[in-house]
Amino acid sequence: MDTTGRLHHRKHATPVEDRSPTTPKASDALPLPLYLTNAVFFTLFFSVAYYLLHRWRDKIRNSTPLHIVTLSEIVAIVSLIASFIYLLGFFGIDFVQSFIARASHDVWDLEDTDPNYLIDEDHRLVTCPPANISTKTTIIAAPTKLPTSEPLIAPLVSEEDEMIVNSVVDGKIPSYSLESKLGDCKRAAAIRREALQRMTRRSLEGLPVEGFDYESILGQCCEMPVGYVQIPVGIAGPLLLNGREYSVPMATTEGCLVASTNRGCKAIYLSGGATSVLLKDGMTRAPVVRFASATRAAELKFFLEDPDNFDTLAVVFNKSSRFARLQGIKCSIAGKNLYIRFSCSTGDAMGMNMVSKGVQNVLEFLQSDFSDMDVIGISGNFCSDKKPAAVNWIEGRGKSVVCEAIIKEEVVKKVLKTNVASLVELNMLKNLAGSAVAGALGGFNAHAGNIVSAIFIATGQDPAQNVESSHCITMMEAVNDGKDLHISVTMPSIEVGTVGGGTQLASQSACLNLLGVKGANKESPGSNSRLLAAIVAGSVLAGELSLMSAIAAGQLVKSHMKYNSSSKDMSKAAS
Repeated sequence: MDTTGRLHHRKHATPVEDRSPTTPKASDALPLPLYLTNAVFFTLFFSVAYYLLHRWRDKIRNSTPLHIVTLSEIVAIVSLIASFIYLLGFFGIDFVQSFIARASHDVWDLEDTDPNYLIDEDHRLVTCPPANISTKTTIIAAPTKLPTSEPLIAPLVSEEDEMIVNSVVDGKIPSYSLESKLGDCKRAAAIRREALQRMTRRSLEGLPVEGFDYESILGQCCEMPVGYVQIPVGIAGPLLLNGREYSVPMATTEGCLVASTNRGCKAIYLSGGATSVLLKDGMTRAPVVRFASATRAAELKFFLEDPDNFDTLAVVFNKSSRFARLQGIKCSIAGKNLYIRFSCSTGDAMGMNMVSKGVQNVLEFLQSDFSDMDVIGISGNFCSDKKPAAVNWIEGRGKSVVCEAIIKEEVVKKVLKTNVASLVELNMLKNLAGSAVAGALGGFNAHAGNIVSAIFIATGQDPAQNVESSHCITMMEAVNDGKDLHISVTMPSIEVGTVGGGTQLASQSACLNLLGVKGANKESPGSNSRLLAAIVAGSVLAGELSLMSAIAAGQLVKSHMKYNSSSKDMSKAAS
């Protein structure tokens, strides 16, 4: 059959959403209701039995050999056998099921011959979803009968899309070029998805492709998309921070996380709220350059760190953006290699691209006086980005924030179900001493990374920067004659922005809007991103408070077993 009529006909095909999650029964395979089918076969069985007995009695009377049969007798014998098999199967379901399994064996054979049929994660045979508008996968499930209202055949893709899919599979068209060639990002994603399934012979059932604006990610968020992953967003709060209330969006699949953070927010709220202070705001980039000698590398170090040269370098650096403002330069030498750490403000953007452009301008400027300088890389890991590093822990990167609150004694007892003394002792032995024993770098906390990651994903931040953004030291101390608890979190490198990257996507933009920090602040550039960093720190404070209380009260395992342990098969529930 040619590509214009690439059709697939299966009696027992049914859409995924029509399948029942319960185990198929033998009666599901019958073309008529069970009571009608039983009546037909009972009538057939006794009718043909009576007919054959009557015929054999006549043959015996007339001395006719019994093995000589007429056509009507042959039909009667076949009918008797068929009805007997059905009645036997009706009272022995396993027999019918084995018959059905044998009948569906030919369907499984298609997997070896037809590229339009795939094996999904449950080792079921499925058809490739269409590469045009409809992307619902069809399961070949013999035990389920197709409703008569459903068409038995349907084209997979249009003729033109089929040709493109085949070209991608054959390697004639690069998958990454589909958007530019087609001019339709959604269509490109669907065709790429179809081609991927055929090449891997694995189904992408469960990974949605519809309902997403693929134009919005072109050239900035994700290349070669085939769908999108759904992550639930929960709300913790209100978080009372610096006299204002915030409902904090958290995208996570970890049970208890939102509930626990919400409890911490409640404790903070009932105690009068938390306060935060921004200590520093500067994104960094550190290129590595090489000279012929360590002496020459040292000369550049002295030049860059000389205060008399800073203004000149700042003018060159600041040309990269109207928001980029050079704050400082620190250098470190390793032999004849020089690592130059630039720090600059970046407005409401997280600022990695902005600072990189400024660094490039300065490196080009330095070539005039240091022509023997060999630029090895725009990033030499002295920045340090997406890696745990002492330089970020000590010097800071992005926004450095400290957040504190005093939790009243009655709140500790009634809401957190523990006491101040237990929390202070646990914090010392776990977050401080325990982390020191483990040789932690910036990890003197209970679970700051949990809250940071959830807010980062919800608000369109770079999830990989959770590594340094989760650097945090949690301190607890008994105050007011030991009655109340003073808790603080110090986070030296929260890397966030409210413009650029994933922040402009619809869902993430909505979460930023919920917090009141969507986009750039035109009146005070940078204030939105600084406020977001403060909210992150405040949320971490709430999360630390609640989790430490749960551990002190012995509730951690119990709560996680209740909310984070499930025996449900969500893949079946989704279908």
